[in-house]
Amino acid sequence: MTSRQQGRRAVVTGLGVVAPNGVGTDAFWKATTQGVSVLDRISREGCAHLPLRIAGQVRDFDPASVIDSRFLVQTDRFTHYAMAAADLAVADAGFTPDPEQPFGVGVVTAAGSGGGEFGQRELQQLWGQGPQFVGPYQSIAWFYAASTGQVSIRGGYKGPCGVVASDEAGGLDALAHAARAIERGTDAVVAGAAEAPLAPYSMVCQLGYPELSLAQQADRAYLPFSSAAVGFSPAEGGAMLLMEDEESARRRGAAVRAHLAGHGATFTGASRWEESREGLAAAIRIALDQARISAEDVDVVFADALGVPAADRAEALALADALGPYAERVPVTAPKAGTGRAYCGAPLLDTAAAVLAMEDGVVPPTPNVTEVCHDLALVTGRARPAELRTALVLSRGLMGSNSALVLRRGEQA
Repeated sequence: MTSRQQGRRAVVTGLGVVAPNGVGTDAFWKATTQGVSVLDRISREGCAHLPLRIAGQVRDFDPASVIDSRFLVQTDRFTHYAMAAADLAVADAGFTPDPEQPFGVGVVTAAGSGGGEFGQRELQQLWGQGPQFVGPYQSIAWFYAASTGQVSIRGGYKGPCGVVASDEAGGLDALAHAARAIERGTDAVVAGAAEAPLAPYSMVCQLGYPELSLAQQADRAYLPFSSAAVGFSPAEGGAMLLMEDEESARRRGAAVRAHLAGHGATFTGASRWEESREGLAAAIRIALDQARISAEDVDVVFADALGVPAADRAEALALADALGPYAERVPVTAPKAGTGRAYCGAPLLDTAAAVLAMEDGVVPPTPNVTEVCHDLALVTGRARPAELRTALVLSRGLMGSNSALVLRRGEQA
């Protein structure tokens, strides 16, 4: 986040969440603070025979109730989630685009795999019935950039648009990309990520990840930072944020919910978890330096929490390297242990939770984890009241990307 125009700072004014533990911030935050685990057996058609059994599914979500039919037929489930979350974020901010400034609002999303469910259906029709049965939207609905395009078209947002493809960490990178656009002159950006990896083709692709948990019991499938860790459970869903130039937001009377104060990104290679220690620590230092704060200013850490022993160890050591002695005292949490890891959507859900945590003064717990085998002040069991001014959100990708984001509480923006 460099080359900032004089006085322009990116702030968060709206949150939109579509998650396995709730649609909308109220439902999501209530379940998150209560430490509710919604990991369960995958119930999607065609998935029962696969060895991956436990995941976080978005339930009680009817895309037809929130998205026009003409957009539904063009899009995959991952874009349905993104469009719904974008609507929620814009409504939460009370934002109405200025019709006289059609190029003042942009869109940035991140995606790990795109529309696997849509693509599988069309390919089955190709091989089962012939090319005349393949719809015209096959060419775009599976594409990882589809959500950016559809949110932009549907909302009439003609400003700078983009898509970030940098593993799970791309979720945080997308927010940094949006912040830079705002600092360079764009008034507002709808930014975030949502994923839908729970379809047969997508799940078969994920089976190649050695980090994937194949545990059969929901309460034992995803236990980061514990001696019982056996990998991560995947999930669908994500979150979108409305980000604005601070001055523009305050001028229209919007509540500033958080300030994106700093971001750092590095790369250390696929599944090289020992090396991710150095890369993640470097990303944290970059983010802290950019935010102009010290380790003691960090009030809570939302961990990447892969649930792989080597990766968890590397993350704990990276925090020690970057935060020094304070790393053993700062509260750390991993709410995704109860919802699953939604790839690029996972750090966006953590970002939404971090904003809500700072507003409510409470650190949500890490579901299902009862013992911690690393030198971390991991919050387990119950939520912990705390005065929270600054949050650090971490993310690493299976292919080697590392990202760190510093958020500051709204009134301090």
